[in-house]
Amino acid sequence: MKPTLLILAAGMGSRYGGLKQLDRLGPSGETIMDYSVYDAIRSGFGKVVFVIRKSFEKEFKEIFVDKLKGKIEVELVFQELDNVPVGITFPEERTKPWGTGHAILVAKDKVQEPFVVINADDFYGAEAYAETSKYLTTSCGDKNYAMCGYKLGKTLSDFGSVSRGICQSDENGFLITVTERHGIVKNKGVVTYKLDEKEYELKDTDIVSMNFWAFHPSVFLHLEEKFTAFMNENAGELKSEFYIPFVVDDLMQEGKVKTTVLKSDANWFGVTFQEDRPATVDKIAKLVSEGVYPVKLW
Repeated sequence: MKPTLLILAAGMGSRYGGLKQLDRLGPSGETIMDYSVYDAIRSGFGKVVFVIRKSFEKEFKEIFVDKLKGKIEVELVFQELDNVPVGITFPEERTKPWGTGHAILVAKDKVQEPFVVINADDFYGAEAYAETSKYLTTSCGDKNYAMCGYKLGKTLSDFGSVSRGICQSDENGFLITVTERHGIVKNKGVVTYKLDEKEYELKDTDIVSMNFWAFHPSVFLHLEEKFTAFMNENAGELKSEFYIPFVVDDLMQEGKVKTTVLKSDANWFGVTFQEDRPATVDKIAKLVSEGVYPVKLW
């Protein structure tokens, strides 16, 4: 059974100033998602499931669905505020869905095979898809998940601070913890983060999670259980979110799963800020000029 690619594309791009997942950055008008799907296809994936919002369904279909016909199976699912367990109520003032764990959960009826989860606006590099495809078809199981990690220094923005999940692994390459660090910047060759108004150093070579996960479909049962508990406790909050790293961490601490850290030496890049856009366009153009991707993908 071929693995599936699940793309989290429901974000509204508040910091970017628009729907960055639909921004055309490639030489023939490609989005970052186009390159993700292209890399997945050539790594043996058989289906792509896009998690989007109903508000831009028409625009999304016009850009993606037709051109992918005959190349890979395509499904759309919707992450909306009302995708919550029966009986749960939340404040009318709540304006956004419940985070990455919620986004994955809404796809449960469309994914019955091992799958990869990625962010729509992140460029991960071809080797990440090849590595995780191999893992999903040989080693993935209901107690065995994986995460593709990146070197911190290869994931930073030149135009503002970022948050990253710093990974700690054991001697066998299994993930122990992911610690979220905020306000990460690189200044004069030194990488630092902020905690309680103080600065602490990190290493360029520290492995970080960029939300590139490889799961067995059993994860949906865990997500349903954890999300119900989360909503029972946090539904009244206006900004609380149900993040996938927290779910994975809980499952590891409970001894229910092990998570292998697959390391990528690729340069991750994305468009966190509008100022990131020109550099992202240049990086894609360079990959095209080097023959990694054709000038026109489809």
